[in-house]
Amino acid sequence: MSRPTGRVLTLLELLQSGGVRTMAELAARLGVDGRTVRRYVDQLIDLDVPVESVRGRYGGYRLASGYRLPPLMFSDDEALAVLLGLLAGRRSGLMTTADTAGETAAAKIRRVLPHRLARRLDTVLESLAFTAAPGEFTGPDAEVLLTVADAVRHRRPLSIRYTDRDGRRSERRLHAYGIVAHAGRWYVTGTDPEAGEDRTFRLDRIATARTLSGSFEAPAGVDPAQRVVSGFAAAEYRHEVTLRIHATVDQIRARLPATVATLEEAEPPADADPETGPETGPATGPATGPAAGPAAERWLRVGLRAERLDWLPPLLASLDRPFVVERPDELRGLVVSFADRLASRARRA
Repeated sequence: MSRPTGRVLTLLELLQSGGVRTMAELAARLGVDGRTVRRYVDQLIDLDVPVESVRGRYGGYRLASGYRLPPLMFSDDEALAVLLGLLAGRRSGLMTTADTAGETAAAKIRRVLPHRLARRLDTVLESLAFTAAPGEFTGPDAEVLLTVADAVRHRRPLSIRYTDRDGRRSERRLHAYGIVAHAGRWYVTGTDPEAGEDRTFRLDRIATARTLSGSFEAPAGVDPAQRVVSGFAAAEYRHEVTLRIHATVDQIRARLPATVATLEEAEPPADADPETGPETGPATGPATGPAAGPAAERWLRVGLRAERLDWLPPLLASLDRPFVVERPDELRGLVVSFADRLASRARRA
């Protein structure tokens, strides 16, 4: 590669790092004078790289948004980061329905890498193993994802064609507050303006999405991720379970995350086990705040919904904290039966 050509590519790499680069800075980095820098800029423009000049005391050159992706320059660390990001996204399932886009992007990057760097990257990828199974969920349509994201950013109402879990199709309107990636799936959460109720939709079940005229104001302090997590815990299932457990928030959350169960302060039972220690008295509202930190052991009411109950007795045993089953009675019987089986097996020689 000739020195002028190498300097032009170096100039492109400098501009791609973002911001405005002054003439003096570029000349010093390239080891040339200002006139030569301008000539290199003209060469990039001739190659349809969208370089624009910025006037003023702190002016210089910057890379503008063009009508097509300009040539990209990656350092060794950047190339590794991009390839690992594409691989992790594909493994986790957080890709769009155009799965081949990630594969073709990775192939393009690898094809133009220097042999030395390509061999090093291949060594990393060949020696890399994952403990989690590859994601098996269907990704959202790329156009749907981009349309919903634009509506979230600009607070524009959405009209979506949605298919629910029972296969029913409908046209919905949504004031979308945010997009959430959770456990290999994409969700959009917001409010149905006609019903005035919170709604969360899986993006892969949205066939089409289009923005509508007008705008809306999102509630102050809205947390899209927390809305999605809380929605899972409140979803309708066959059994409604209520427990009182004497433990810290962290101990319970280690077995029952926020996607599964809700927590709030609770009165101690009348026959509380002495090992639970003195009580500081019940509080109202959720188990949060400085006075009720996650490290404080106290009685907490745990609410959850489940299709089956058989997984709860071993979970409560592994938690190994005092508890009371408030409902359903069926769970109380399952816990007693599970305890009897454990005791019987422990007595065997």
